[in-house]
Amino acid sequence: MRSFALAAGLSLSVLALSIGGSGTAIAAPAFPTPLPEETLPSVAKLPAQWPASWVLIHDFRFMSIVDGRIAVVDTADPVRPLKGLVRAAQFANMLVSPDRGEIYTAETFYTRLSRGERTDAITIWDMATLEPKGEIVLPGGKRQQSVTYPHLFQFTNGGKWALIANFTPAQSVTVVDLAARKILNEIDLPGCAQIYPTGERGFTSLCADGSAFSVTLDDKGAAASSKTVLKVQDIDRQPLFGTPAIVGKTAWFVSFYGMIQGFDLSGAVIRPLPGSFSVGSAEGGQPEWRPGGWEVIHADAAGRLYVLMSPYGKEGSHKDGGTEVWVVDPVKKARVQRIALKGQSVAIAVTREEQPHLVAARADGVVDVYDAGTGAFVRTLGANVGANPIMITVPR
Repeated sequence: MRSFALAAGLSLSVLALSIGGSGTAIAAPAFPTPLPEETLPSVAKLPAQWPASWVLIHDFRFMSIVDGRIAVVDTADPVRPLKGLVRAAQFANMLVSPDRGEIYTAETFYTRLSRGERTDAITIWDMATLEPKGEIVLPGGKRQQSVTYPHLFQFTNGGKWALIANFTPAQSVTVVDLAARKILNEIDLPGCAQIYPTGERGFTSLCADGSAFSVTLDDKGAAASSKTVLKVQDIDRQPLFGTPAIVGKTAWFVSFYGMIQGFDLSGAVIRPLPGSFSVGSAEGGQPEWRPGGWEVIHADAAGRLYVLMSPYGKEGSHKDGGTEVWVVDPVKKARVQRIALKGQSVAIAVTREEQPHLVAARADGVVDVYDAGTGAFVRTLGANVGANPIMITVPR
């Protein structure tokens, strides 16, 4: 015969076991103390000064583009790397200004989610709370909607203004005063694309015929002068990836075939630097080693260049990602290191920590961290920060 005794409130306190007329009482432990009640909503703030290990990762969300977002990620925290999210809807672009404590997303919205009346806007987010603190509506429904690249949305004029790429399919650039939260002007582009800040108040775009088009802006955001620089790249033989590594006022571009070309952006007009050079070569290519990925080149604080490389390079492979990072010294014009990655990666960036880390976003959504100095694998953050992490921004 077995009998059970239940205390009030459904708490099991005593288990009485009786066998053959004799019984033995066995005390069972009580349930843990209930957790204290939480105050809702419960919202924590991020530090005013983000640690140097923090980065912003753009989760494009290919399967749900209207639901894109920017993830705030601590690359030094393998347990809880995701610190927060801000919305980045419908092919959004992003900028961050630590001096102002603000994140800017250039977004597009429709009244019926994926159809209806269109509104383009810059949303202004607070870096401490990740709450929206304002917006600037962009006129005309012109903002370029394409897979995210950083040079469709850039600062100029010391970070006071923003430049936004438009595509209707005519191409132009909208100039926005971020402080006054108003539209200043629109600059037409003659078959050119991308935005590279040039001089103190201007920008340069690369054109379809291999030239570059530089524009200087006046104090009202209108074009004060412009100039075309011919043959800055060989479109047929060495086409350049549109996203360079920026070192000070120098932009380092890499071509689809592994040639590196530098451009001086300090003046009003872009100036190609003399002497392009190769990232190097290696055995084992199937058929050959080539750069590949969405964010294919980055630079550390010392000016070394990191290039994402694939051994499966062929025609059309330039967005496939890579399995190694080749480190290049642009002063010596030579490769100085090779870093093997844990998996095929589509984006790379280098943090500004005292001991910098290389961050690699893999095609399967996993984010890995390496020692940028030695190339050693440090940790993985897993696939916990986004579905499709394709761009990594290091706040400066």
